[in-house]
Amino acid sequence: MRMSDIIASFINDTIGEMDGIAELQRSELASRFNCVPSQINYVISTRFSPEHGYIVESRRGGGGYIRIRRIAMDSDMLVMHTINTIGERVDLNTAAALVANLRQNGTLNSDISKLIMAAIGNKALRAVSALERDAVRASILKQILIQT
Repeated sequence: MRMSDIIASFINDTIGEMDGIAELQRSELASRFNCVPSQINYVISTRFSPEHGYIVESRRGGGGYIRIRRIAMDSDMLVMHTINTIGERVDLNTAAALVANLRQNGTLNSDISKLIMAAIGNKALRAVSALERDAVRASILKQILIQT
């Protein structure tokens, strides 16, 4: 298991134990996992973003902290939040994270998630120029979510 996976797992466990909110100190996490604080930043920015269903607040300084809160929404609200998050363009990795979040929250089942990913994947969009793919992907994903 990679270090970033171990750190993410620890943070997820902490969030679960603390009823959806964890308040952590970057330097303490870095010491605990014997890594640099920038690796903690990397894990938080890639695994605990709004696209993944989290809100991250940060305060720097001596008493600084990172507060990570799992967003609790019903399915309709989560779909609308996801549509608003997409914007005019969305790359494949971000789209995959959004779909995975909807699946993990029970809004989409596994089969529907797979169909969505097939519809917005690079193979399905290969006839579209690389410059326009993210815009077309965003449009398709929004339309599918509106219909769900």
